[in-house]
Amino acid sequence: MATGELTQTARTTVRRSERGSHDRERAYSILDAAMFAHVGFVLDDQPFVLPMVHARVDDTLYLHGAPGTRLVRTLGAGAPVCVTVTLLDALVLAKSQMHHSANYRSVVVLGEARRVRGAEAERALTAIVDHSLPGRSTEARPPNADELRRTAVLAVAIEEASVKVRTGGPVDDEADLGLPVWSGIVPVHTVFGDPEPDAHSGQR
Repeated sequence: MATGELTQTARTTVRRSERGSHDRERAYSILDAAMFAHVGFVLDDQPFVLPMVHARVDDTLYLHGAPGTRLVRTLGAGAPVCVTVTLLDALVLAKSQMHHSANYRSVVVLGEARRVRGAEAERALTAIVDHSLPGRSTEARPPNADELRRTAVLAVAIEEASVKVRTGGPVDDEADLGLPVWSGIVPVHTVFGDPEPDAHSGQR
């Protein structure tokens, strides 16, 4: 697995430098914590952005879909791709509307996808299942040959990417500090509810 900084170009230079970085370890922690990625590509001059479950294995981001979808057909042909994830940590409420914000962690990965098959595709699909719920792949039946044939797996090298993070409270203008308006942060947490088994669930 690669170490050190991610590749920085004009495309991945964060303009607000106090919030941006190209730290690979930090990027990986955000990619691993995010449940969904948004995958952007252009087809016939029309941009598309699709949400999907993803997984990271070492320095590679894996995506999947049906072979006939425009995402798979477009990216499998070598079109550029942009993959983003965002974690919302808090609402930032200021005394003025202008200074309202949010605390978040985000990653933008740019590159090209490659279609993978065989053992790598199987490992990628296992990683995607376990990204949703760690250890789930050891409980559920693995895909059979027909399911593998009907599922395309795409790999994106995590090389050119940027990280952007905001933390802390509101930054109000000094003239507004005395306004009788509540200000501060409202933390945001993603939590799982109690499992709801279906009619065919095995006994646990």
